[in-house]
Amino acid sequence: MASIWVDLTNPAHVIVLRPLVELLEAGGHEVTLTARPLSHTTELLDDWGHPYTAIGHHGGAGRVGKALAAGSRTAQAFAFARGKRFDYGLAHGSTDLPPVGRLLRIPNTTMFDYEWARLQHELNCRLATRVLVPDAIPAERLEPYGARPPKLVQYPGLKEEYYLGDFEPDESVLGELGLDRERVVSVVRTAPSYALYLGGSENELLPRVLRRLLDEEAQVVVLARTDDQRRALRELDGSLIVPEHAVDGRSLAAFADLVVSAGGTMIREAAVLGTPVWSIFEGRLGAVDELLIAEGRVHFLRDPADLVIEKAPALRERRGRRDPADLLRLAVPSL
Repeated sequence: MASIWVDLTNPAHVIVLRPLVELLEAGGHEVTLTARPLSHTTELLDDWGHPYTAIGHHGGAGRVGKALAAGSRTAQAFAFARGKRFDYGLAHGSTDLPPVGRLLRIPNTTMFDYEWARLQHELNCRLATRVLVPDAIPAERLEPYGARPPKLVQYPGLKEEYYLGDFEPDESVLGELGLDRERVVSVVRTAPSYALYLGGSENELLPRVLRRLLDEEAQVVVLARTDDQRRALRELDGSLIVPEHAVDGRSLAAFADLVVSAGGTMIREAAVLGTPVWSIFEGRLGAVDELLIAEGRVHFLRDPADLVIEKAPALRERRGRRDPADLLRLAVPSL
């Protein structure tokens, strides 16, 4: 049996990799988790109940602080992994596991589904043993990062189709947040930036979206990423529902009548679950988002007046249920 190291550096990675971890452990392998204590990452791990080691800290909003935090975490990850004789490493976007894996000769797979994070991919793609991405991303977009077959491996569909394959939403999340199913339920996800100031330059569309939803008397749940974001949202309007702790975002997206997100994961989750979803992402569109927009499963929003604020059908078309075991076979090929 193998010893596998899995590094989790943001909340989405817990959801993405959990089915693969559980399959590995069901197969008798030993899995060691490390986690960056950022946003709700460790909170989700605590809810899961899986042992983990927290490594690193949040460097704040500034570039210098972020750079120092990133560099120190890589050193801490090296110290943690040294001498543990891991057989393989797995991560989704971690910038720490690939360099440590290279230094300690631990073969490893890096996964991602957004191709334009250039600095991250320049490092990870060159240092990882395997690069695993959805087949929606054209291979030529990854060649500048040094990711070419056989190192580059592409899987069919979206990662969300694998970890949502057997997912059934839990209606209790609505009661937990005090939501009335007879009224329109809207869910808004803030930007990945950890320096969001409502009304500022980072995503000026967000406060306008919130105002439109409130004016239409929708119930508005805002899933913020930091305490600073939560404080700013409450100051904007006290009627916004801003959870303090991690909630079951997948179930919330499944029962919502519409989702508006500045981040990628919830957009794709809503699209897979059949919930109407609008993207207010301000960066360069990746191939996965281009595909979903072309298919009409995601709407790209630039004017809040274009939002359709109404009750969505209770029964929705789920797309692409896939087996996580198929993804695991590509992610950890040595088993």
